[in-house]
Amino acid sequence: MRQLQGMDASFVALESRNSPMHIGSILIYDPATAPGGFVRFKDILGFFESRMQLSRTIRQRLVRVPFDLDYPYWIEDPDFDLEYHVRHIALPKPGDWRQLCIQAARIFARPLDLNRPPWEFTVVEGLDNIEGVAKGSYAMVTKVHHAAIDGMSGIDLMEAMHTLDPDTPPPKTPDTWKPEKVPNAVEILGKSYINAITNPMKQLEVAAKAAPGIANAIAGLAKKDFKLSGEMIAPRSRFNRAISPNRVVEGRSVALADIKAIRVLCDGCKVNDVFLTIVGGAMRKYLLAKDDLPKKTLTAMAPISVRGADEKGDMGNQVAAMIAPLGTHIEDPAERLNYVHSRTINSKAMTDAMGARNMTEASKVSPALWMSLGAQLYTRLGLANRGVGPIFSTVVTNVPGPPIPIYSSGARLESMMGLLCLTDGLGLGHVVQSYCNEATISFTACRELLPDPDFYAQCIEESFEELRDAAKAADAPKTKKKPAAKKKTPAKKKATSRKAASTRKGSTGKRTARKKGSTKA
Repeated sequence: MRQLQGMDASFVALESRNSPMHIGSILIYDPATAPGGFVRFKDILGFFESRMQLSRTIRQRLVRVPFDLDYPYWIEDPDFDLEYHVRHIALPKPGDWRQLCIQAARIFARPLDLNRPPWEFTVVEGLDNIEGVAKGSYAMVTKVHHAAIDGMSGIDLMEAMHTLDPDTPPPKTPDTWKPEKVPNAVEILGKSYINAITNPMKQLEVAAKAAPGIANAIAGLAKKDFKLSGEMIAPRSRFNRAISPNRVVEGRSVALADIKAIRVLCDGCKVNDVFLTIVGGAMRKYLLAKDDLPKKTLTAMAPISVRGADEKGDMGNQVAAMIAPLGTHIEDPAERLNYVHSRTINSKAMTDAMGARNMTEASKVSPALWMSLGAQLYTRLGLANRGVGPIFSTVVTNVPGPPIPIYSSGARLESMMGLLCLTDGLGLGHVVQSYCNEATISFTACRELLPDPDFYAQCIEESFEELRDAAKAADAPKTKKKPAAKKKTPAKKKATSRKAASTRKGSTGKRTARKKGSTKA
């Protein structure tokens, strides 16, 4: 029996009908690599069952303390049933991308049962009419409660449920898992009493560790290593209101090489800066079309993993946060990228000065009762609609996926898109993800605040294309070849041939929009 930490417990406290606090993904598999070229549902169940020992998340459930007087606990579920957690449906014909996103949005909108291990995987067959997806492929819509995983530990769960080869045998080590007895209220309250006594000492310890970070932050401000700016506090937008229980999801797939190539527009630029700039351009286009774009730049909260190498397989969240202005007030894409890069450098310097790990540790000693009451009052009083919202406009979380192909039940994973939880005041969130040569930019939104997800997905596509084309134009003078010397006619013809070949190689990117469609649930 292990107790949740502060940030993990906050996700349990924030759970409501309108705000189920799980994260997940849409995964697409091609069974051509599996034995016989196909995968049955019972093959998937058997594969998962043989590998459950590789993940701590799969068989653990929550036990909450009466009246939320203390943080909940994880126990090994004595009533674990794999077939409850792995479901099976099929799309009706024609089985296109729009239908898959609609199903994913409906599945993702439903809260998890927190009296069971908080995860569900839904296998979706019938993907017969999606461009770029082989016939006979299937999808898996996953959702796992955010109290159990963050983006990086989610990747570890992915690794447990996948192999590097299609024919990798099950683990040879025996499964030594044992269920636990569900503790009664008296036992749980007894533990809470002890924690209430020791918590002040823990708070003093965290405060002592945080003191050098606060001193560094003050010194950094004095030396102008970074600066506090009004740009880091976002203006209100249509996405910072109370949300409904309904969701939409969508995304676009592009070539990872194109994302990396865009960095030529800004010295020292990182891939994450490019993603932030694409999202900023998309939000600008969407809000301009609605005549609702604030003059001040919108901002994004970008999670930063502080998970150590020795914590790779641990459950829970080990993340801090960075506020990144998105440059939505800037029309020119290259200028916007330079702006975003300069502001992320400033935000990273501030986070480093404070100590990202200290920011995470501080959340672990917040009083559980006040955290729970605060979360419930925020929702019940509708404070998001009264101007009390987060200081950021959206979330953009970057989750690097495997750089090589992986397999589940022998089927090759072809594509992956991330899904996010939403809360009042945060009606739009983005996940940017890489896998092999692919980069995906996906979003989860409240259907009432973003009723036309296909249009916003088009805005993402156009924002990417503007940056890609600007990068090609900027790089063209550097790659242009000098004409060959005109010594004789045959040499001249060869030079012309080389120039034509060079022009052909400079054509448009590999993929920009393989998947399109509306996603209303």
